[in-house]
This record gives sequence, C-alpha cells and structure tokens, in this order.
Amino acid sequence: MTKSHTEIMRIILSRTDSIGDVVLTLPMTGVLKETFPECTIIFLGRNYTRPVIEACRFVDRFVDLDEISKPGMLAGALAELKADVIIHVFPVKEICKAARAAMIPQRIATSHRAFTWYTCNQLLHFSRKNSNLHEVQLSLKLLGPLGIKREFGLAEIPQYYGLKGQLPVLREGDSKPKFRLILHPKSKGSAREWGLENFGKLIDLLPPEKFSITVTGTSEEGELMRDFLLSHKGRINDMTGRLSLSELLEFIASCDGLVAASTGPLHLAAAFGILAIGLYAPMRPIFPQRWAPLGDKACFLVLDRNCSDCRHSGNCHCIRSIAPEMVLEQLTKGIK
Repeated sequence: MTKSHTEIMRIILSRTDSIGDVVLTLPMTGVLKETFPECTIIFLGRNYTRPVIEACRFVDRFVDLDEISKPGMLAGALAELKADVIIHVFPVKEICKAARAAMIPQRIATSHRAFTWYTCNQLLHFSRKNSNLHEVQLSLKLLGPLGIKREFGLAEIPQYYGLKGQLPVLREGDSKPKFRLILHPKSKGSAREWGLENFGKLIDLLPPEKFSITVTGTSEEGELMRDFLLSHKGRINDMTGRLSLSELLEFIASCDGLVAASTGPLHLAAAFGILAIGLYAPMRPIFPQRWAPLGDKACFLVLDRNCSDCRHSGNCHCIRSIAPEMVLEQLTKGIK
C-alpha cells in the first residue's frame, strides 16, 4: 500500500544524463525538502555528475548508476534503497523496469514513452518537446502525485538549487579588483555554439584593466581551440583540461561571471548566483524559453527571428549573429 504524502520518507530522483540536465533537476530537491522536511532524497545519477549532486545541500545520498547497473544487479540495488517513491525525471527503460521489479510503491514518470505505461503507476500527460514551459517547470510537474501541484514562477526557482558557492575574495590592497570572467566557448556538441571568432572579438572589446579572463573547457576542447588560445595568450588564463569537475564548481563559484552557450557550466554559474550570460538559437526546442539559465543574475541573448535553417547542422547562423557588443553590454549592466 502506498504511504500517504505526510509519511513519505525516501524518494529517489533518477536523472542519469548530462551536467546541465542534472543542475536543472536540483530545484526538485529543494521543493521536496520544503514540503517534506524529514524526507530522504536519493539521487540516482552517473558518476561524472557526482560532484554536482553532492554539492547540493538538499540531497542526502548519491547513487552511481554505473556501479549498480551490472547485469542482474539493478533491481536488487534499488530494492535495498527501501524507497517509497522513484521519480523518473528522464525515463530510462532499464531503470523503470528495475524499479518495478524492486516493487517501489510509487513510480512516477511521463506517459510519452511506451515502456512507462507498464513499468510506472503514476503517469503525467504532458510533452516536454512541445511545451512553452522551462525545463525546470516541467520537471516540477512530476511532483504532482506527491501533492505538489502549484505552478512555479521562474523568479522563485533559484532558491531551490541548494548549491552554495563562495563569495569572490577581495585581495589585500586591491580596492577595485578586476571582474573575474569565465568564457566557456565549447559545448561538447550539446548546444549550438557562438563561435571562437565571436569570443575573440569579445576578448578584444573587454578593457584589460577591468576584466580578468579565464577560458575553460575539457582537454579535448583545449586542443580544438589551440590556435584561438595561443592568439589571445596575453589576455586570458587558459584553464582548459586543468580542472576536475569538483574544481570547476569551486572555480565558477569564486568568479563574477560566465559567458557560454546552453551548457552545464552556464547553468552552474546561474545556480551559484553569479552573472551568467547564455547565448542561444531561437529554434524550438533548444530555445531559451525551455533552457535559459535561471539565477538571480542570469540572463540570455537570442535573436528575435523564426529560423530552422540549422536544425540538422551545428553551424547555426542565428547564434553566431549575436554581436559581441551585445554581450559586452550585458556584462557592463551586470557589473553596475
């Protein structure tokens, strides 16, 4: 028998994809703790996102899918968690089947995948792809079967991330420290990119006496950007390939701002409350209405046009047409 809402104590959130998606799932944890202060929240994710999940003060336990998904193990491992509820934020067939085999009483998912109809017993009927709501607002709808049915405004969502960063440190004798800006040009193919030429123009526009610029990315992305990094060697700190995810979190939290396309670092910056400027294509479903950074100092730039020319290409004219001067204007506003 399913427990009543007031008795729910152990809730699994299953989100096993990328860093950005995980960040945008974290507000669910804050809302759950606000509603059920005594509940235990177990986050089922991938090991490479562990530092993000463990940095959230609302998550009580992280479970690594890669450790428990060996043949024949998953259902038993889920059963050992003794959960009352599992919420498949992004449904994965194998996890849904294992949760059913583990006899978790409430198994919540959307109804737009055939396998959720026979593996889950609480189905919500809405489409992410065709919705005008933000990704976080859509995820929060999955809390409806637990009695949380109100609509959440975008402005109130940042309080529910649970990520706590450190304030920028004022160096001794430096009464007017430079604005510590991160540029994250690449996206590992997860988003349309603004282009290195535009980032280079932005660097040239930023006054050296006001901005300390760091470029971040993986070591592979650093290799792809080698010529770009060398051409701006005197103006930037090249940190590509030098930071673990845990170190990247700490570094983002200690800086003042970040500019990137729709990537994990952009959403981390927004969640930490620093100036996060997102660069977007206007095309559904990757447009900012669905994926904009949400934070007290977050904003985005997108051209006001209806375009699908790059739907099957990563070379997006619309996002590359955002002028570096527009980004500079947003940075200037954010500093004031």
